[in-house]
Amino acid sequence: MTQTKCPEEPAGRDRLDAIFNPRSVAVLGVTATPGTVPYDIFYNILASGYRGVLYPVAPGKRSISAVRAYRYVIDVPDEVDLAVIVFPASVVDKALEQCGQKGIKAAIIISAGFREVGAEGAKRERRIREICDHYGIALIGPNCLGVINTDPKTLLNASFARKMPPRGRIAFLSQSGALCTAVLDYARAKSIGFSKFVSFGNKAGVTEIDLLDYLHRDERTDVILLYLEELRDGRALIDAARRVTRGDNPKPILAIKAGRTPQGADAASSHTGSLAAEDAICEAVFREAGIIRVQSIEDLFNSAILLAYQPMPAGNRLAIVTNAGGPGVMATDAAVSAGLEMPPLTRRTTDRLRRALPASANIKNPVDVIGDARADRYVAALEAVLADPNVEQVLVILTPQSMTDIDDIARGIVRVHAGTDKPIACSFMGASDVASGVAILQAAHVPHYAMPEWACQAMADVQRVRRWRQQRPEEVNGDLAVDREAAAAILEALPAGYLREDQALEVLKAYGFPVPEYRLCRSAEEAVAFAEQIGFPVVLRVVSPQIVHKFDVKGVALDLGDAGAVQEAYQGIMDNVARVRPGAEVLGVICRTLIPPGHEVILGAKRDAVFGPTLMFGLGGLFVAVFRDVTFALAPIDTGTAARMVREVKAYSLLEGARGTEPADVREIERCLLRLGRLVADFPRIAELDVNPLIVGPAGKGAQVADVRIRVD
Repeated sequence: MTQTKCPEEPAGRDRLDAIFNPRSVAVLGVTATPGTVPYDIFYNILASGYRGVLYPVAPGKRSISAVRAYRYVIDVPDEVDLAVIVFPASVVDKALEQCGQKGIKAAIIISAGFREVGAEGAKRERRIREICDHYGIALIGPNCLGVINTDPKTLLNASFARKMPPRGRIAFLSQSGALCTAVLDYARAKSIGFSKFVSFGNKAGVTEIDLLDYLHRDERTDVILLYLEELRDGRALIDAARRVTRGDNPKPILAIKAGRTPQGADAASSHTGSLAAEDAICEAVFREAGIIRVQSIEDLFNSAILLAYQPMPAGNRLAIVTNAGGPGVMATDAAVSAGLEMPPLTRRTTDRLRRALPASANIKNPVDVIGDARADRYVAALEAVLADPNVEQVLVILTPQSMTDIDDIARGIVRVHAGTDKPIACSFMGASDVASGVAILQAAHVPHYAMPEWACQAMADVQRVRRWRQQRPEEVNGDLAVDREAAAAILEALPAGYLREDQALEVLKAYGFPVPEYRLCRSAEEAVAFAEQIGFPVVLRVVSPQIVHKFDVKGVALDLGDAGAVQEAYQGIMDNVARVRPGAEVLGVICRTLIPPGHEVILGAKRDAVFGPTLMFGLGGLFVAVFRDVTFALAPIDTGTAARMVREVKAYSLLEGARGTEPADVREIERCLLRLGRLVADFPRIAELDVNPLIVGPAGKGAQVADVRIRVD
């Protein structure tokens, strides 16, 4: 048969509609044995109520589950939109080739045995990618659970999950198929429904980036959940996430990124390289894209149900209604720790509560309706605090006691919930005693949490989404005065490796960094003459292509106050290097003025394999190695990101002027971060860069570069 490319999609149909809304599906490799993946995939589509036409492709079989079977997919007489392939990996390419010849627009390869099993599998995966590229087939997988769409117009369960999940407003995307089955079971127990459910496996075709863009346009999805094990194109993911989470029709993204343990850089000798493990960078750039990163499946759904089923609160002010003082106090502590505010209630609200509650009740926030409270008391308190202008969301806590009418209280909360535009969350503490009340809440999409602290953390995540949407991205500062040609003359002419200090300083000078006056001096006499020209005290630093860590070879002399001290220090440095590194080529010393004391900070850059050029900021000198108090961002950065980086480190209070000390020139730090971001974005050859330390003077007095290290690839 002649090979032809897949025809273009009709106008108005999305490229991925053939996956999620196929008008016809063929399952290739079906067997007649229940309990096997090939059979279960076919049966699940059939049993889910799929609205299209289903074709089993089963060589040697006349029918599967009373549906006529075909030997090959090209034997199917009608058009097929989607192929679900469950053949063994060794013959998947042949089946996929036939799909392309037939003009099938999309495929889901369930089969394992590809990149995840080694070199031979990787070769098979490259082959199927080539076939899909040739025919224009949108591919999910291989090595995946499949795809579920609960849209009643489609009702597609093209997976080997046990049951079709209930319909909902949450989409779940996962790289792990095994995790998906556990997630579906977990969600079913909590009455959580889905709009779309996708296991995308090895990502040989359609990636999480394609799926994010599709779900952004999907009218049935309000919240997107993402589980990732690896990132291949971090920049593209961040760009896609920003389109989804900000701008027209914003939707929150919550993500679990597996692999949080520090991997470290491959024996990197710079501070930035050793600190910038992928996870630390991932944490920062997810935040920059508006992705809410969580730690567990529990956290993922705790936040998702609030975002999917409750209105966005106007602010972070929370009221708590409880029938037990202890849990109310614990929830208050958790709320404040999570960044929520517990506002005082207005006089009007407290008067209203005083009339509705017994004299022993606490009418301040948190409101304690007392242990014998029944549904009427809960409803009265809940309506009162919801009407308070100081309150923007409410948490209801219940502890089961002998007189507690749990189901009636749950029904009362549901009625109040239906009449308010403020979010409500509940925590009915316990297990079997509160189960029926919890079921009432969940059926009405009132978020429920086993522990009040979980509710507070979920509310804090909602606040992160709210604040992100309110931020307005600032333009990257493109009008910095830089001399790109001067920097290029150095950076683009050198072989791979570390720049000499004088070369690195010249690069920084070209990009406007505050570099103190210096000279490369090749003799003691030249160093003395230059020191007398710029004024004492001065600093000497050895310059050698083979020496990166100058202090390790005693190649630095500080606070030299006269010509004799300079002469003696020069000779001492030469002697030290000759003894410790006898083979090193010594070109001389850098002589520069002694920088006045100030705050030492580090500005770093690293070209990450996933995210590209990234920046780091933190306390410098010894502090960076001891405390590791650093933050990251993608380069280039805007002025808002520069300000955030400086303020995000725990030690920012020191720069502000702790305990009456003079505040540092924070604005100069921000300007240097902007310049560094521009520099590493302009020159892809820069692999690692440390300015450590940048010594920062008092506010308005600027800063000066004390040391710099640049490595180019």
